[in-house]
Amino acid sequence: MEEHNKELSKKDVEELVIETLKTIYDPEIPVDIYEMGLIYEIKIDDEFNVQIDMTLTSPSCPVAESLPEEVRQKVDDMWSVKSAKVELVWEPTWGKEMMSEEALLELGMM
Repeated sequence: MEEHNKELSKKDVEELVIETLKTIYDPEIPVDIYEMGLIYEIKIDDEFNVQIDMTLTSPSCPVAESLPEEVRQKVDDMWSVKSAKVELVWEPTWGKEMMSEEALLELGMM
């Protein structure tokens, strides 16, 4: 693992993390969590430890317990990441204006 990381930049790892995030879906919405705008920030340190600040569509979301852990596990399992931590945040409050154009089209909101 260490050998691979020497060739990667933080930007490379961030792009790989985003690719992974785009494979994770809220079970009630047919759009991935990245395009939904649920990922607020991805921070990567020099050792490729990843900190993700994310939110949910609402505090009462049925996957409030499982979705952040799924995100942490999938990112933590990446060969290019040393460790992953997910922080669930509620500020700013999520709204549909945070969704990508692709997500809005997919959900028929444009």
